[in-house]
Amino acid sequence: MRFPLRVGSVTLDLDGTLLDTVPDLAEAANAMLRELGRPQRSEDEIRRFVGRGIPNLVKRCLSGDAEPSAALLEQANAAFRRHYAVSNGRRTRAYPGVMEGLERMRAMGLKLGCVTNKAAAFTEPLLAVCGLADYLQVVVSGDSLPEKKPHPLPLLFACERMGVHPSQNLHIGDSRHDVSAARAAGCPVFCVPYGYNEGEDVREVDCDAIVSNLMDAALRIVTA
Repeated sequence: MRFPLRVGSVTLDLDGTLLDTVPDLAEAANAMLRELGRPQRSEDEIRRFVGRGIPNLVKRCLSGDAEPSAALLEQANAAFRRHYAVSNGRRTRAYPGVMEGLERMRAMGLKLGCVTNKAAAFTEPLLAVCGLADYLQVVVSGDSLPEKKPHPLPLLFACERMGVHPSQNLHIGDSRHDVSAARAAGCPVFCVPYGYNEGEDVREVDCDAIVSNLMDAALRIVTA
């Protein structure tokens, strides 16, 4: 791919790309596990579990010698959501370069959106408390549509809402799921190396560029 890349919009993953949310997720997960009488998980373990939404995170936290029952999963998901509603945003921080990158992209006249697998009940309050909401024209959460990443629907929906053809939308994420969604939607895709990606080195996935942060990404694009 040739740089600078001409785009009209940028969609951004949330957890592991814009924000380091693991401290708050780990607090909620361990409160849930204590409530259920289960062993605690370290932040490093939680970091490897993030990426496919809350139900997957909860299931991974519970996984041991036996597959969790449907009843246990339902109870655990309810407990996690209750605890995360309290911890959400408390210790979450934007990664270095995020605010500067968003400012530059906005100054360039690019339309900006967030496409995340996090549930909407937690996405919108988190974006607000971290000062990101005002940068975004569209937010697509993990339960906004019938499908979530790695399905292309969330990206296609965001592009439609912003009035930009998918080929003119750059997606920036931290995982294989972001790359798969972008490829299926027909969007170019950059990855940051500092995110979660379920323990996999993001440099092993087929993205168009690895960027050190959002400002680095902004320097590689121009407005279409």
